[in-house]
Amino acid sequence: MNESQTWYIVKLSVGNCEIVPSDKVGDDNVKIIEQWGPFSSQEEAIARRVGLIRAGKCQPV
Repeated sequence: MNESQTWYIVKLSVGNCEIVPSDKVGDDNVKIIEQWGPFSSQEEAIARRVGLIRAGKCQPV
């Protein structure tokens, strides 16, 4: 596993939030409404996504 990999939470146009690696995040993706990050681990991004769902910023999958 690449420890230098960072993770982002992206909110898609349908309202769901996904956790994606940094190499999948780009300015050319028009489906992304908002993004949060970078996070140092996928586990941290998952925990933050739970918080965003509870805050009403994301819909659960």
